[in-house]
Amino acid sequence: MTVPATSNFYRLHPRVQQWIASKKWPALREIQELAIPPILAGDKDVIITAATAQGKTEAAFLPIFSQLVDQPAQGIQVIGLGPLKALINDQHRRLSAIGDCLNIPVCPWHGDIGSGPKKRLLKQPAGMLLITPESLEALFVLRGQELSRLFASLSYIVIDEMHSFISIERGRQLQSLMQRVEQVVGRPVPRIGLSATLGDMSLAAEFLRPGQQERVQLVQSFAKGDELKLQLRGYRSAPPDPEEEEDETMPPPDAVEIAQHLFQSLRGEKNLIFINSRRQVERYADILRNFSAEYRVPNEFMPHHGSLSKELRAEAEEALKRDHPVNVICTMTLEMGIDVGAVQSIAQIGPPSSVASTRQRLGRSGRRAGDPAIMRVYVSVPQLSAYTSPEQALYPDLVQGIAIINLLLKGWYEPPIAGRLHISTLIQQMLSSIAQQGGIRADQAWHDFCEQGPFQEMEQDLFIKLLRCLGERDLIQQSQDGLLLLGLKGERLVNHYTFYTAFSTTEEYRISTPDRFLGTLPTAMPIVEEMILLFAGQRWEVQSVDEEKQMVMVMPSEGEGQAPAFGGSSGFVHDRVRQTMRDIYRSTDVPVYLDATAKKLLKEARQSFSDCGLDQESIVGEDEQVLLFPWRGSLIMNTLHMLLLDSGLKASQEGLAIKVKGVEPDELMPYLQSLVNLGPANPLRLADVVRNKRSEKYDWVLTDELLNHNYVARFFDPQGTWETVSEICGGSSF
Repeated sequence: MTVPATSNFYRLHPRVQQWIASKKWPALREIQELAIPPILAGDKDVIITAATAQGKTEAAFLPIFSQLVDQPAQGIQVIGLGPLKALINDQHRRLSAIGDCLNIPVCPWHGDIGSGPKKRLLKQPAGMLLITPESLEALFVLRGQELSRLFASLSYIVIDEMHSFISIERGRQLQSLMQRVEQVVGRPVPRIGLSATLGDMSLAAEFLRPGQQERVQLVQSFAKGDELKLQLRGYRSAPPDPEEEEDETMPPPDAVEIAQHLFQSLRGEKNLIFINSRRQVERYADILRNFSAEYRVPNEFMPHHGSLSKELRAEAEEALKRDHPVNVICTMTLEMGIDVGAVQSIAQIGPPSSVASTRQRLGRSGRRAGDPAIMRVYVSVPQLSAYTSPEQALYPDLVQGIAIINLLLKGWYEPPIAGRLHISTLIQQMLSSIAQQGGIRADQAWHDFCEQGPFQEMEQDLFIKLLRCLGERDLIQQSQDGLLLLGLKGERLVNHYTFYTAFSTTEEYRISTPDRFLGTLPTAMPIVEEMILLFAGQRWEVQSVDEEKQMVMVMPSEGEGQAPAFGGSSGFVHDRVRQTMRDIYRSTDVPVYLDATAKKLLKEARQSFSDCGLDQESIVGEDEQVLLFPWRGSLIMNTLHMLLLDSGLKASQEGLAIKVKGVEPDELMPYLQSLVNLGPANPLRLADVVRNKRSEKYDWVLTDELLNHNYVARFFDPQGTWETVSEICGGSSF
């Protein structure tokens, strides 16, 4: 290892230097050099951001280990927080390699870890604790009185894959937990966030240290990987026959074509195949397994998603680490930074869900020096027929895929969403804090959680109404001296095993053979005996269903089956993605990464765009209804949809468009002009139009007023919607 005399390598502890030398690294990477001084200083929070596979984990932990070698202490010195159990396990494997050399223990802690390591850590706390937010929550509730002893020597809090927490319930829970840790130890603890995909650094800094961005130092490397190879392949799906019911057991022809190309292109290598739904993972795993049987070759295709048992997921992860060909078909479960070794390429079936997600996935390829990062994207569009709507004729999946790839190549990623209240998570954190401390005062709760804490969007009068609401629901009660205590229902919630998660969980069946647990399925899915299921990459016949124990017993089968419907919701789409799609329709440029079919389909989509007049207008007439194309993302589309409903129109969202029934194009424009004249809508009044506003775990607790406030902060953009409608009216010839 050749190290320049000016390298920050020499600021690391000699024993850490020796460990690095033993690994025969040619040099420290740029991000590792840059991160050493601020982390060793320990007087600021740090965000470390660099492309995937640039060594962010080592950038954070090499200087941390250097500090810990010289400062042995009684108590946990580092809390490492990760979003996934598998990621925690992977980090433990990587960090314990150096920790063992330095006599610094590294302990993983989550629901799948046995009691032995946990008991040893509780008895003799030291070194590093790698933990999920849910398990840290459980420590607060179950061992609140011990935390001051456990964390007395805490020096750092590290958040891996920080982008995965921002803007969601788990992220607000994480922010609250970090603050509560600092309250336990009585001092600020440097926070270090790691991520490859942060679109807006000021918002990322606000997430890491709410209200104190000035404390956060950005450490960023612009070093890029080697060559990038991209291809987007286009396919046509068969037109639906309105006279026949779809056969769920037969794969559609376009899926078979895509699987055939995957089979021919990927066999014999190591690759990841990403699909946006668990159901599709099982469908493609079954098609590819059948291809292997048909050609009489070993099956190299394995499924990986969150409903499979941890053992089955671990088998797929271990297969990727071995020096044998394997292709793992997965959802976002392998998008995070789990070390699965070097893979030759990434495949994406269906349009990517976001730019940030696409970068995460692409970063799994091209990790070895000199190897290109390779991604193939497979997009299917509907075969045009008399039943094809104008919106479908635009081939939105194809154009969204192109838009996301173009934005990726420009280096843009979705910024975090600011302004959400997360009242549900605030309820959870208040109940948890009461359980931890035995009670809290209302003014202290306001100060800790809202005034100086992570829930700063919450106004004081709204917080007071929330306390009254919790009291009326018997989640909390107030003692004579003013202390907030758990009510009867509050105690039941806190004592239930589901309390530690900030997000809602669904009831599930456990799917097993007589010899092995396979995974889980939502109980909302109808399951009957003799039904054939595609699950875990195989076909199973249901032998028995125990509704009371929520157990389903299965046996292997060769019959025709169907993939389960796992549920889930559509992803958030940013305004810039939709606006980039409109630019693509208007352009004549043809991306070089499109295959011949995709080029032809793009030409057809642009022709449909022109034929509908969308190059000039935003409104298209279709049989006693109109389609309104705002070319905006999820927030504005939802707000405009509610505004039209509030105007008395029969409106529904249809992908890129909002469908309005019973009007002509020239009749819709006066409604839109009236919205412009009224100015930005009153969001709280508009929220009354929404029938079901419950989307977070404890929304069932809230009054209508609190629900409205929570919904508005999460799903509405009145100002952006008013500006969009003004643009539509200003550019219309109606």
